[in-house]
Amino acid sequence: MKKNMGGADRIIRFVVAAVIGLLYWQGIIEGTLAYVLFVVAGIFLLTGLISSCPLYSLVGLNTCKVKK
Repeated sequence: MKKNMGGADRIIRFVVAAVIGLLYWQGIIEGTLAYVLFVVAGIFLLTGLISSCPLYSLVGLNTCKVKK
């Protein structure tokens, strides 16, 4: 997969995933909402780790800085 995600996007995704985990751990979110948000957090973590977002590819977005 071609990288299409910049550093800021990756950091934002990691922070959002961490916040979702923290909200669950504190008992603020629970039930079906928690499971849906866990899936979102998992997707954010996976795409952040591989620096590639399939949705970005579909819309032609690229925030990765390319060295020339």
